[in-house]
Amino acid sequence: MKIAIISAHSCPVGDLGTRDTGGMSVYIRELARELGKKGHAIDIFTRIHDPADPRMENLSQNVRLIHLKAGREAKIQKMDVYFSLPEFTFNLENFWKENNLKYDIVFSHYWMSALVGKYLWETHRIPYITMFHTLGAVKNAIGIGEGEPELRLASERETIQDCRRIIVATEQEKEDLVRYYDASAGKIGVVPCGVNMELFKPVDKAEARQKLGLTDEKILLFVGRIDPLKGIDNLIKTLPLLKNEGKFKLVVVGGDENSREELEGLKKLAADVDVMNSVDFRGLVKQEQLPYFYSAADVCVVPSYYESFGLVPLESLACGTPVVATDVGDLKHIIKSGETGCIVSDNSPEKLAEAVTSVMQFSPDIESRLAIRSSVSRWAWSNIAKQVAAEMQTALEQQLAAVA
Repeated sequence: MKIAIISAHSCPVGDLGTRDTGGMSVYIRELARELGKKGHAIDIFTRIHDPADPRMENLSQNVRLIHLKAGREAKIQKMDVYFSLPEFTFNLENFWKENNLKYDIVFSHYWMSALVGKYLWETHRIPYITMFHTLGAVKNAIGIGEGEPELRLASERETIQDCRRIIVATEQEKEDLVRYYDASAGKIGVVPCGVNMELFKPVDKAEARQKLGLTDEKILLFVGRIDPLKGIDNLIKTLPLLKNEGKFKLVVVGGDENSREELEGLKKLAADVDVMNSVDFRGLVKQEQLPYFYSAADVCVVPSYYESFGLVPLESLACGTPVVATDVGDLKHIIKSGETGCIVSDNSPEKLAEAVTSVMQFSPDIESRLAIRSSVSRWAWSNIAKQVAAEMQTALEQQLAAVA
């Protein structure tokens, strides 16, 4: 298949851990790489985020990344991207014409890109499938952080009705689409996210700690965007409850200049509960460095209020490090409580402290770490790519049947 992937607001090679670059970017890049290996031709379209962005670059076998002008050639607020979508779409069409490009299917990511997919369907009759990654109505129902505008909800409803097929990562997200948006269950395919087993693998703990400048304290690790939905405040409040268990350090990976206000709030909280010396804010880290952080940690903690799936736990487990997480995304099917970590019913500091203490009781040897790693082998991206390709084929067959 020749596949056009649309990711208008977030660049797949952007800095992970920034406000608008997270699991979705990892998903697009890794999925495209595996689909390319299987012989499909993939072009990923995103907007120019920096004047230095190349117009086109090869990411991997059969995979190209194309930057299109849409608004200022800089990082802009997410809603500003919405108002730049007409320019993005105009430049996308021109690029197609200039290079005589034709595609079998469009795969859009997030609600803004779904609007581009809808336009391409209406004007070129190219079937589009979409993946929302998060849903505005669900975020509003949780009520943590900024509310999502009606514009987003209306756009999600519109594209849900028009797209040929929707891919979701969990059965819960499928239920949410039906419940909040009256989506047809028959057009929703459930395919989990994946993990790069070649990149994420165990590193000797002593070596990892030496490389990162960490001591022999018990290390708790948080990896992700600095966002209220991630529940980092409750994780910081957990630290005073662990004082009787020995010396702990919480290492926080993620955040950039756009997260400065949230970071300052977390630092103030750490000072208020007298754990400032026990929290290490590392900021942005290149993905290639993450296996060292996971391997150096005694436990990775995911205290989120909401995750559409949960890539960080997969990465940690692939590195042989157990995970404590709230029951969000698909984590209850990924983490085996008592074996590879613990699922908590909510992210209260008391529940997190109890779970962290329990998981800390055992210190996995190399054999145990390899067993933890093998527990997530079925989520390797090569397996996920096969399932996504099958969903695309289903969408194409449905389109042919509709035309006939």
